[in-house]
Amino acid sequence: MDCEPLRKRQKLQESLHEGRTEDAEKTQKAAPEASSELRRKRQTKSSRTLEDWLLKKPSVTQSCSHPEPEQNPQNRETADLIPAPPRTAAASDGEQSPLTSANEPRRAAPEPAANTATRRITHFFTTAPRGGRADAAAGADGKAFVPSISLSDLRRAPACSGPLPALKATDSHTVLIRTDLLQPGEASEPHPSPDQLQDCWDDTHVKLPCSKQNLFPADRTTLQSRWDLINKALSVPFSSSHDVKDAILTYNTGQAKGWNFTALHSFCKGLQASEVQQMFGELLPAMAQLALRAPRLLTQPIPLLRTRCCRSLTLSQEQVSCLLANAFFCTFPRRNSQRTEYSNYPDINFSRLFDGSSRAKQEKLKTLLWYFRRVTQKRPTGLITYTRQCLQRLPSWPSSEKQFSKLYISCEGCIEDQGYGMLQVDFANRFVGGGVTGSGLVQEEIRFLINPELIAARLFTEALEDNECLIVTGAEQFSRYSGYSDSFRWEGDGDDQTPRDEWQRRCTEIVAIDALHYRQFLEQFHPENMSRELNKAFCGFVRPGVQTENLSAVATGNWGCGAFGGDKRLKALLQMMAAAEAERDLVYFTFGDADLVKDVLHIHKLITDTHATVGSVFRLLLQYYECVCKKTTRSKPQETLYGFLSKHL
Repeated sequence: MDCEPLRKRQKLQESLHEGRTEDAEKTQKAAPEASSELRRKRQTKSSRTLEDWLLKKPSVTQSCSHPEPEQNPQNRETADLIPAPPRTAAASDGEQSPLTSANEPRRAAPEPAANTATRRITHFFTTAPRGGRADAAAGADGKAFVPSISLSDLRRAPACSGPLPALKATDSHTVLIRTDLLQPGEASEPHPSPDQLQDCWDDTHVKLPCSKQNLFPADRTTLQSRWDLINKALSVPFSSSHDVKDAILTYNTGQAKGWNFTALHSFCKGLQASEVQQMFGELLPAMAQLALRAPRLLTQPIPLLRTRCCRSLTLSQEQVSCLLANAFFCTFPRRNSQRTEYSNYPDINFSRLFDGSSRAKQEKLKTLLWYFRRVTQKRPTGLITYTRQCLQRLPSWPSSEKQFSKLYISCEGCIEDQGYGMLQVDFANRFVGGGVTGSGLVQEEIRFLINPELIAARLFTEALEDNECLIVTGAEQFSRYSGYSDSFRWEGDGDDQTPRDEWQRRCTEIVAIDALHYRQFLEQFHPENMSRELNKAFCGFVRPGVQTENLSAVATGNWGCGAFGGDKRLKALLQMMAAAEAERDLVYFTFGDADLVKDVLHIHKLITDTHATVGSVFRLLLQYYECVCKKTTRSKPQETLYGFLSKHL
């Protein structure tokens, strides 16, 4: 391959800012160095007693954003991690974010409660930390680098969405509610379909706890219905966390020595007398009854979303809440060991969530119990669709003639807020949800906590292959939060006002795509690895059969960087290429990295000014590998990727 420059540009002799990639591996329980997007947002001080949490609608602080996830590949805890950016001057509380146009519509959010700093707090709650906004990215002359487009220039759902066909079941789409009772434009209560329970116990469907074939050894010679045991155990009144533990172990006797309920005990130990009554007299019994409604709500067998198969499931939010209540009480059979037919699926029972004594686990419990409080007090009426997308035909990247699409990039803002109505990227583990039911608590886990209906995907979604992604449409945000990892705090009700589509799903589309893990920096520039990441991102972004004008922009960030060793500048470029190939615009949040904003804007402008195609840029990436990476004797090449591209475009 010719290693000489194809065409030198006289104006661009200087190299761009040298990429900085964190290549330090993190151990499973090491505190992450990542900076959350929300650390760039002004947080009002918010403290409330647990009684406020149980009895009243909490005050709401500003929305919080996701840092990149951290993952230990050995224990599947989560995905990638970014380093904390340097502190920047905080913007005033009343200053409008440059991410949002003054006349740009957005979903409503409750105002922060007034005078929250003086509210009474107990030892269980701490004052929320006050974080500052990141300044706009600026160059050496101090002038801000401002994107040439605004967020209002980019497409969002539902405004850009085309009309949906009538919701109906097909061979590849299982619908667990009666579609004949749905009224277009009306939030009518979904009814399970069929009316009577259809039992199924095989390797292609979820093995439900209420199945007649879910048997439990009464003694050495006799089997009894495990569901009868569950029904009896969860119908007994609870007076303490030890009662909850005893109930769960009644039908999980084989786990008595292995399961630890320290986190649950610690959480409940901090309750005051009035809070104990709310927790054990109302909330937990309501959750138990929700779980026991499984035979009436989950009447149709739930197919597994298996590898190498495109398939969709549409359930009601109420059905999902029933699944999650059963997960809380650890009722799902065959899911407590990696030596079963579900060894290639994520955990679903919440047993690991109850283990340990960290404050983070208690905050996880608080966030999930808030969800259960909401759904037990008022039944949700919407629908959610889970889709496993598997692409058999992938682009020929060297020959692609696609032009790069629009780019909006900022060091402020977050995917779930400023990216509302867009395709929102979950920096996922191949086992979706990562460590949400364990000790993980960064980007992916946080998103699964504040949108708990995502957790249900762990029940039926097999580990993702290189040409697969998971798309979830309609998951509601129930909580707001601050911090990340050990500093994560539940901050109140989410009050999601996102509009619904014709299928009564929230117009929130979240795609889970998992990045590769690199132990050495140069590995990621190998053609095979770059192609894999392009294919994975393209799989998440493309929607076969959907017109370009009906595709919203993609909201993403530093996917696969941090502990996974991904280079931010390479990953940004690969995502730009995948978005262009999928004919979607890209919104990129750098989580406070102003230098990255400058560099990515610069290289995108250079690419678009020279009318470079996706194929021509990919061929330059191959040249960079051959001419620079393969010849370097260092852990990182002296010539940066963007510097190389600047000389050759």
